[in-house]
Amino acid sequence: MTDSFIVTGGAGFIGSNLVKALNRRGHTDILIVDSLDAAGMKERNILDLEYAGYVDKKDFRNSFRCGNTAAVGTVFHLGACSSTTETNEEYLRDNNYGYSRDLCEWSLGNGSRFIYASSAATYGDGSLGYSDSDEVTPTLKPLNLYGQSKQDFDMWALREGLLSRIAGLKYFNVYGPREDHKGEMRSVVNKAYKQIADRGEIGLFKSYLDDYADGEQKRDFVYVRDAVDVTLFFHDNPGASGLFNCGTGAARTWIDLARAIFAAMEREPVIHFIEMPESIRDKYQYFTQSETEKLRSAGFSAPFTSIEDGVLDYVQSCLSLKKD
Repeated sequence: MTDSFIVTGGAGFIGSNLVKALNRRGHTDILIVDSLDAAGMKERNILDLEYAGYVDKKDFRNSFRCGNTAAVGTVFHLGACSSTTETNEEYLRDNNYGYSRDLCEWSLGNGSRFIYASSAATYGDGSLGYSDSDEVTPTLKPLNLYGQSKQDFDMWALREGLLSRIAGLKYFNVYGPREDHKGEMRSVVNKAYKQIADRGEIGLFKSYLDDYADGEQKRDFVYVRDAVDVTLFFHDNPGASGLFNCGTGAARTWIDLARAIFAAMEREPVIHFIEMPESIRDKYQYFTQSETEKLRSAGFSAPFTSIEDGVLDYVQSCLSLKKD
């Protein structure tokens, strides 16, 4: 089968960066599937991209269900509701689980490579660790409906024995260019840049656990360029299948991240701490850190970008060039 691609969520954050990377490789036979927003923010993500066509997600679902979509070499299924505060369980069940299941079955039925986005949100509060092994997966307890919708699909693929034929990626805290459309789900880097530019300071959530001082909560921050490299690795290596973490393996504090943003903007750090909304306090992840052994064993050997280098590149190549 030729190098042809479907990228769902192709106008979104990781998806549009993936299409850009495919373009750099010389690939343009790409069908982008997404739902463009009324404000046109997602549309901006694909203005500089080369692709064969664009189709709305609803039309695409109807098309492949009816057998009217041509088979391709690789399906990158990155389209989903990624809001950790979404409360419509029925919507998430259909959009994140049902859609993924239908597209996976269609892809395998047509001989296409299927690579999909899972999420580190499946790990819940982290008390069960961050192992991406098949043995640990059934024990995980996500803290929100978004994480549960991702867990449900992972579990379906595991029960059906499909993880030997497809690749799922548990993306940790990804940041970088082309995320403006995400609203409140944008990375702290994106939000903080404007705060610092406007007010010269940044507000971070207070801690509500005795084990963590304010700002010392830790996350595994992944530059989107690295997330794309991991995703393309599984296209390049079709024999590597299963469920894999996509994270650096190094947990860093929010204060570390804030200082990296100030340094990239050549400003002295001014950090204060704000109340966390009560609605998310019992669903907040205080620590995430990817286990990377399985990914490395599969053959991915490239180093991950530090937050200092990633934030510097993001600020100087993207955020500081924006006019609004």
